[in-house]
Amino acid sequence: MVHSGNEFALSYRDKVVGNATANDNASINYNRGNRFKAAVIDFCGNLFISAIPQTFMGLGVIFPFFTSAYQGWIGGLVSVDGAHQSRFRNIKSALYYFIVLILQFIPYSLTIGSGVTLGIETYNLNKSRQLFKFKIDRTGLKDVLYVYLIAIPFFFSASCFEFLSNWNI
Repeated sequence: MVHSGNEFALSYRDKVVGNATANDNASINYNRGNRFKAAVIDFCGNLFISAIPQTFMGLGVIFPFFTSAYQGWIGGLVSVDGAHQSRFRNIKSALYYFIVLILQFIPYSLTIGSGVTLGIETYNLNKSRQLFKFKIDRTGLKDVLYVYLIAIPFFFSASCFEFLSNWNI
């Protein structure tokens, strides 16, 4: 929508980015030149404020699909810059955008998917039980923890690339 010049999408993009620039600690630190601190703050936000809650929402099976759709919407909105020019207009900007997107997509897919899988397994374990005898599938819970061992370095790499890369133009 932003690439077609849709006013709603462009104005929403400006609102989201403006709010992030003014209020997001990662953006504030990045703009002050504290690039590594910005990367660490972004990493912590991606992990603790986004991924972990979305994993827990996976217990309800359908809930993470709504937050994932919103994340995709935001990812599309920021595919244009502040002048509403496409990030795909030059190879360096396009590669930067796609690398950040892929480095974030992988751990989010793993963590959210593990939560949904745990939710399905837990539902199957409890579908014949009474409400107050609810159990969580222990094997699925261990799988979630193993997935996080893989996802955490991806989240950190994504944040480091996003905030430390000289390609961020």
